[in-house]
Amino acid sequence: MSIKNLLPGRLGFGTAPLGNMFRAIPDEEAAATVRAAWDHGIRYFDTAPFYGAGLSEIRLGEVLSGMPRDAYVLSTKVGRVILDEAEDPAARDLGEKGGLFEHGRPNKMVDDYSADATLRSIEDSLQRLRTDRLDIVWVHDVAQDFHGDEWLARYESARTGAFRVLDRLRDEGVIKAWGLGVNRVEPLEVTLDLDEPRPDAFLLAGRYTLLDHERALQRLLPAAAAQNVDIVVGGPYSSGILAGGTHFEYQQAPAEIVAKVERIKALAARHGVGIKAAALQFSLAHPATAAVIPGATRPSRVAEDVAALAEPVPAAFWTALREEGLIAGNAPLPA
Repeated sequence: MSIKNLLPGRLGFGTAPLGNMFRAIPDEEAAATVRAAWDHGIRYFDTAPFYGAGLSEIRLGEVLSGMPRDAYVLSTKVGRVILDEAEDPAARDLGEKGGLFEHGRPNKMVDDYSADATLRSIEDSLQRLRTDRLDIVWVHDVAQDFHGDEWLARYESARTGAFRVLDRLRDEGVIKAWGLGVNRVEPLEVTLDLDEPRPDAFLLAGRYTLLDHERALQRLLPAAAAQNVDIVVGGPYSSGILAGGTHFEYQQAPAEIVAKVERIKALAARHGVGIKAAALQFSLAHPATAAVIPGATRPSRVAEDVAALAEPVPAAFWTALREEGLIAGNAPLPA
């Protein structure tokens, strides 16, 4: 189904930060942030077992279990199974994302895209989320940034395992939609070339943002639009650098990125535009984009996101960004 018909709005809530990404967040602060998202009318929530080894799902479930289940849309991910045995979270091999959730739960995480692991992962997520069903399931991180040269082998395991299971669950009505949730465009391009199985949508993090969009515009987004495979944009603030933070691609931002952000901020200030408004509205301007799901760990940030989506942005600002070469010439601009 078209995920645009399933999602309740163009702004969702990404819960990676609730898994103690970068820092340890008190339980009360995490719960207050989820409640703030709810109170601001957000009704799409995305999570994953990977986020703090189940911590994000547990925290999200504690709040959402008190809400009417038909009132919101919920997605989580498969590809990693969380075990009861412990490991050192700081010592995990996470490819390019080392140390990302070192403040999360110590439960051991195992990469597994097989059919059996997919079903087990879903059952475990339902328990942590304290719900009886999932609306959307994404196959998580089957890409180069986590698996390096092994990524195509992992992808093949997912294609014959997770993809087929999720295709069947959708056809049986157990879930409403499925797709891939990744930080790279290549797995999505490969998937669009398959005859079957057919995903409904993709969750693409960090690759259709103000700072990084040219690669996605070349082939992925036109092909997705042509095949009616909608894109949910994750990481619209590029790990935080576009929202006042210091991280880009989950690491400390390099000097050239900091310089580019300063140029964008200067133009935004000149046109009276908030940087968050520019980031969210740019990501949503492409016809293939169904929604954007920034993450947050403080209730005030959610209010900023809601306001940013509604903020008027003059056309002259987008023209100036294009003229200064800060966005691609072929990037669709907000109307």
